Amino acid sequence: MRTTGSDTTTGGPLSRSYLQVTLAVLALVTIVAFESMAVSTAMPDVARELNAVRSYGFAFSVMLTAQLLGIVLAGVWTDRSGPLPGTFVGQVLLAVGAATCGCATRLDVFLVGRALTGLGGGLLVVMLYVIAGRVYPEAVRPRLFTYISAAWVVPSLAGPPLSAWLTENLSWRWVFWIVVLPVIVTGIALWRAQRRVDVSRLQEAASSRDHSTHVRTAWAGLSVALAAGALQVGTHELVFTWSWKTVVALLGLVGVVVVAPRLLPAGTFVLRRGVPSVVLARALLCAAFYGGITYVPLFLAGQRGASLQVAGLALAVGAVGWALGALYQGHDALHLPRHRLIEVGGLVLAVGLGWLSLVAWVNLPAWLSVFALLLAGFAMGTGVTTTTILALELSPVEAHGETSSSIQLSDVLGSVLGIAGATAAFAAAHDPGQDNALFGAIFLGLALVAAVVVPTGQRIRT
Repeated sequence: MRTTGSDTTTGGPLSRSYLQVTLAVLALVTIVAFESMAVSTAMPDVARELNAVRSYGFAFSVMLTAQLLGIVLAGVWTDRSGPLPGTFVGQVLLAVGAATCGCATRLDVFLVGRALTGLGGGLLVVMLYVIAGRVYPEAVRPRLFTYISAAWVVPSLAGPPLSAWLTENLSWRWVFWIVVLPVIVTGIALWRAQRRVDVSRLQEAASSRDHSTHVRTAWAGLSVALAAGALQVGTHELVFTWSWKTVVALLGLVGVVVVAPRLLPAGTFVLRRGVPSVVLARALLCAAFYGGITYVPLFLAGQRGASLQVAGLALAVGAVGWALGALYQGHDALHLPRHRLIEVGGLVLAVGLGWLSLVAWVNLPAWLSVFALLLAGFAMGTGVTTTTILALELSPVEAHGETSSSIQLSDVLGSVLGIAGATAAFAAAHDPGQDNALFGAIFLGLALVAAVVVPTGQRIRT
């Protein structure tokens, strides 16, 4: 017997009516979060074994570019067919991508696996939130999103240490293979859970956009993904001389600048007041944070000789900082205006990355990096969480879907550009064992990006 959101108003997300769907959703969120954090810890070993240290950041940016495409396509697909088909396809791509990475013996095969993983993850992130909005009544959703937040935080804490243990005691390949079986089991569980919900609710159109709008959005998403891909190919193993790769990188950068505004609120890149500045602030925060944190394990393990366990614990401390920042911004006694919290986030992130730069440049003890990551995580928990709240507050209700999509796109696009910039700098100047100054320069450059968030916050207030 099927249950609709309208005839069940008292049960929570774990009640009999929703239990199977809730467990499947939480499992998928946990898997995606674990995969993201665990891979960051294992990547120094992956890069060494595949002889791809100079291409270290490429594995992250390729995945994020594919995720960007998945997010755009998910919005179009959901509007036309509901979230279930895209959810199952996303699970298949995630499992195949993880298995491909685990079996890879060459960098190009590994990158194909990362691209498949990113595409599947992009589909899942959007589809799962749509399922949450259509299956659960409004009174139940706050508790559901509390569980979803926990499903993100727990893997962020446990994923890096577990990944380090698997890598050091078995092989880095197990970090990818361990994802495959849970994805398959979760897919079967979600398929069976269809019998307990009203499928017609999942097939309702969430948007009034017509076919031509869908087509334009899909082509814009494909174009910006290709442009971002060209930027990454051009900066891959970059050297400071003119070559075909330099031209490809510049064309990719131009493509991102030309196409991205079609997917983001008008005026985003000129700091228009309100939502456009919120979206830009979020992109800058993600560019600085993910560009920096991607290279922390390589810095600690490759330059300072730290074990992967130590590098993993450092990333886990960053996750703790993120949780503390999110709690701080939501505290009832907080009296700062919301736009000020974004300024605080940008300033604290700049300080954290600047501290990390000092640790690298002056050759300070590696354990001091932990405090930098705690600050950086706190900044993201404060700033990023606030951008979500402000974006919805400053948008009319009927535009919440479009605004949410813009926020997700700014996350990925900012991360891609931040990691691509760091990768280009590292590839161009990498000198094995002598990279203290290089890491210091990379972290300092990203600190300056974070500092731009402060004036951007001034433009958010309407």
